[in-house]
Amino acid sequence: MKLLILGHGRHGKDTVAELLERDFGMTFKSSSQAAADIFLYEKLKPIFGYETPEECYEDRHNHRALWHKEISEYNTPDKFKLAQGIMKDNDIYVGMRCSEELQACIDIGLFDYIIWVDAGDRIAYKEGNDSFNIDESFKDYHIDNSGTFEDLEQKVYIMYNELMSDKIDKEYLEQTFHAL
Repeated sequence: MKLLILGHGRHGKDTVAELLERDFGMTFKSSSQAAADIFLYEKLKPIFGYETPEECYEDRHNHRALWHKEISEYNTPDKFKLAQGIMKDNDIYVGMRCSEELQACIDIGLFDYIIWVDAGDRIAYKEGNDSFNIDESFKDYHIDNSGTFEDLEQKVYIMYNELMSDKIDKEYLEQTFHAL
């Protein structure tokens, strides 16, 4: 199962991915970590004095618009370039920020499900369009992360089982119709 986890910064996307990894063995990579590892660290270290790609990644919240711009340039002309690279070795892509990139990924069938994580009742922070221009309409599944960590664990468990059941049903139908 290939997943994309979306939502505003600091709403719990990575935590959801970490729970899926811990409880179900799924692997993940965030767009920001991949970008730092692949190209952004080298590009930004002379500007901000970063010592490591990890330091660059940890500072991403202070430069959201710049990261959005740089990732967009990296994904030109192939809007799915970063996502496709991440999904070669992972089950989950965390944190896409551009609707054009998302649409390109949908067009090539890169993800089975798109998960939206929202902690809006707990966190007022919402990013501007200069760093995040995807809306919730793309989602297949919504996780409300406004409660406790234990609540989130339960919601992730329920979501995983629902998605797996749906995927098995889809695969069964495809196999049945192909056999006819």
